[in-house]
Amino acid sequence: MSSAKSMRSLFARHEFVLLGVIVLELLLFHFLGRRFFDGSNVSNIFRHSVEIGLLALAMTPVILTGGIDLSVGSMMGLCAVCFGMLVKEAGMSPLVAGILSVGIGTLGGGLNAFLIARMKLPPLIVTLGTFSLFRGLAEALTEGSKSYSGFSKSFLALGNSDLAGIPMQLWIFLPVAVGIGLLVHRTTIGRSFRAIGYSPEGSRYAGIPVERNLSLAYILAGAVAGLAAVIFVARLGEARANAGIGYELLAITAVVLGGTSIFGGSGTVCGTFLGYLAVAILNNGLKRITAYDIFERPISSVSNEMSGMLTGLLLLVALAAVPVGKAISARRSRSKT
Repeated sequence: MSSAKSMRSLFARHEFVLLGVIVLELLLFHFLGRRFFDGSNVSNIFRHSVEIGLLALAMTPVILTGGIDLSVGSMMGLCAVCFGMLVKEAGMSPLVAGILSVGIGTLGGGLNAFLIARMKLPPLIVTLGTFSLFRGLAEALTEGSKSYSGFSKSFLALGNSDLAGIPMQLWIFLPVAVGIGLLVHRTTIGRSFRAIGYSPEGSRYAGIPVERNLSLAYILAGAVAGLAAVIFVARLGEARANAGIGYELLAITAVVLGGTSIFGGSGTVCGTFLGYLAVAILNNGLKRITAYDIFERPISSVSNEMSGMLTGLLLLVALAAVPVGKAISARRSRSKT
């Protein structure tokens, strides 16, 4: 009896439900899309979405603490512009410029951390302000239209080549995913993220350095946004101020879809990874579906019209699943009593 109950609880886990959603997506786009399972397309699923995955991973500790970071997409744009300026105007190598870009992202995350952890300002308001600040700085540095291109082939290979049949971006993404996973699930700092999300005041009474650990979450998000900016520039071959527009919402969607509570306190990095896969497969699969006119002539991809709508629908469903699940559990407990 107990083993059957444990099996039911195992397969009721959010990650298993999300895994089923991913399988359904794969089957749907296999039958509706064009050459969806081609090797090149499978690589493109990751190649064109690694930046979103990185931001989602970095957003997980932030949301676990009960916070939010709306500025990571804008930080990507600012770091991308700074990278282009350092390489093309200051004459730095892409490696040095990349390290400095990650440092700029870390400073931006530090600004969020100072205002939220030290000044005790609401994360939503602070990151909404830095969302505009960072994007405005990127626009100012490029005068609204300037972009940087003509990077070396060795640097562009980072975003457009494979190593052992795996996109180069994944060789960066996977160690970051493992590192954040170990931080969240295997360290006292990671456990403190959940405690802070449940009760910041209770965490202080328990002796947890709330301000320090909260700051770490936002600084980490800024640093990863800088890394994502470098990969973005390598993939597109162009550094511009509009890099990362809308990426913060896709990252939040992946995290919440993966089962992390938007109120903080619960969630897993594995769930975030699955949420990122669901979003990446959806965006890629829609590009493989073509709309036809009455004469069966292809006219356009349906991705532009449907991608944003379906991503928003996924987010709403993920948010609604929490209270619905609680209501079902409460009803079951009342029926037992």
